[in-house]
Amino acid sequence: MAVPKKKTSKCQRNMRRSHHHLAIPGYVECSNCGEHMRPHHICDACGYYNKREVLVFKEAVEETAQEE
Repeated sequence: MAVPKKKTSKCQRNMRRSHHHLAIPGYVECSNCGEHMRPHHICDACGYYNKREVLVFKEAVEETAQEE
């Protein structure tokens, strides 16, 4: 069984783990409303994805019903 001959110092251990950090998720601007959103996801603010409406929110449906 492999056993280390000497204790690994804190500096050496931490330098080895320097690439184990978490990456910050990237955000892009929505092409419709300008809010920040995750790439390749539907915008939570307006319901658009790739310049077309995917989700219709209840407020929008109620407003169109009141107009008619």
